[in-house]
Order: sequence, then structure tokens, then C-alpha cells
Amino acid sequence: MSSDREQRKEDPSAHEQMMDSEKHVQRNPHQDFRKVQDSRPDWSEQKKWAFTKTRNPDWKLGDGPNDGGECLTKEHVEIDPHSAPNWISQKFFGTGDKRLKLRSIGKSTNLAPFSYFGLINHDPPIFTIGYAGGFDHAKDSLTNLSETGECCLNIVSEHFIEAANATSINAPYGISEWALTGLHPAPCKDVKASRVKEAVFSIEGKLMSTQEFESRATPGKKTGVLAIIEGVRFWAREDAINNDRNLIDPAILRPVSRLGGITYGRLLEGVEIPRPEWDQATAPEEAKKLIKPKTDGQ
Repeated sequence: MSSDREQRKEDPSAHEQMMDSEKHVQRNPHQDFRKVQDSRPDWSEQKKWAFTKTRNPDWKLGDGPNDGGECLTKEHVEIDPHSAPNWISQKFFGTGDKRLKLRSIGKSTNLAPFSYFGLINHDPPIFTIGYAGGFDHAKDSLTNLSETGECCLNIVSEHFIEAANATSINAPYGISEWALTGLHPAPCKDVKASRVKEAVFSIEGKLMSTQEFESRATPGKKTGVLAIIEGVRFWAREDAINNDRNLIDPAILRPVSRLGGITYGRLLEGVEIPRPEWDQATAPEEAKKLIKPKTDGQ
């Protein structure tokens, strides 16, 4: 891998092009960020980590969402990820890609939760999901994805967290998690799999490739599979997406994260920190003193 210095020597304009591209992304939506930040409450040191009950501690199989069905009354809009400029896609996917996902597969109407999930590119939008175990003991969702090459990724929100968790049940092959959980399928456009109607945001996906991993501790044992998926169409709730269709309102999305074991996390607060701009940030004399050339090994 070439160093930063070597890359700039080969193409001295690359860094400038990158900075120009960053300006087009317009991550900071505020004309006067300082004024906006001053209007907000201070960072709280009083809030501590704590466990709470789920929204519906009495939830049982078949109950579906925990909001009384309100989410089912909301309409969704479809978004072609290739119809927007690259910088819009980049801004869109800057909003949280480390959330718990439900993945639906057309074959056998499989519905399963995934915490091994990541976004690795915005144009085209590329996602990764990870499976525990190899192809020799493949889970239903891996078998179905490999055979169909299609799926739908659905962001899990608070209003159906209990139902999403219930999709992890060890049901026999061929049993529908849709019926067990009370979640509702909605049609996709470019894939045969259904999306979760309760989801605020869903991604139609097509399988690009898979890679199987072998244990370092037990040679010969297959311990996991990586699936690389291209997002070919998005679905967003109308009341959650902005007019430019490039940002989802986190206050409506209310995403849920998987923290390990049986623990989930809620996203209830956010802070904004603008990216520093070189000329402005290094203008003060104090900052100029910090400008030093890189040394070997850095």
C-alpha cells in the first residue's frame, strides 16, 4: 500500500479533488452552526447507562408492532439510488449504518435479524452482512440468499423491536417468521423478497459475492460467511424523509442497535460536529504552530 506522500506525488491534484468533492456533500445543513449549537442544551454528564423494560413487556408471538398499528397507516416512497448525484448518496448514507437490520428473503419467506452489518460504499451502495458458521451448516437465511441472490434489508425501529427480536426464533425450515411475529410484508420492485411494512427504511438488495472463513484455532472448521450486497432500491416513509430525499429524520426512524448478547440500545440524543475546513481551522496563529510535516513511521 502506497503512503499518503507517494499518492500525492503521483497525483498532486487528488487531494484537492477530494476536498472539492467534500464541499459538494454539504454535510453541515446550517448557515450559522455556532448560533444553532448555542441554542441547544449542554452536554449532560448526569445521564448514566441504565436498563429499562421494553416498550411492551407483555409482547407475545403474533403481536406485531408495539405502536397499536400506527406505523401501518404510513405511506412509503421509493428511491432509485442511481438517479441522484453521488454526493447525495454519500450524504444519505452518512446517517447511521451500524444499526440492527431485519433481512427478508423471497424463498421460504425467511425473516431474520442481523447485527453483523456494515456499509462499505455509497456509489453504488454496497452493504455487508456476516453469518456465523460456514456453508456446511448454513442458516436458512444464508441458504436462501445463496440460492435466490436477492434480499431486502430493513432498519429496525423501536416500534417493532419485540417483533424483530422474535425473528431470531429457532423455527423449523419452511415456517414463516412473518406469521410468528405479526409483521407485515409489503412488495418490493426489483427483488422478489418482501420488505417489512413496519420499517421506516428498507433496502432492496442483490447478492454480489460471498466469502467463507476458516477458524484459526481449529483448522478446517468453517466459522463464518461474508455476503456482499448491492442496494438497488430504497423505500422510506414519507413522514421521515426530507424534501431532497437524502436524509432520514432520526426522531422518526428511532433506530435500535444490537449491543451483544440479548442487549439492545436506543438512540435518543444526537450531537452535530462540523468537519474542520483547512484554511479556516489553521488561520489562528496557535493552529499554525501545529502544522508540521509527517515523519517516517507516521
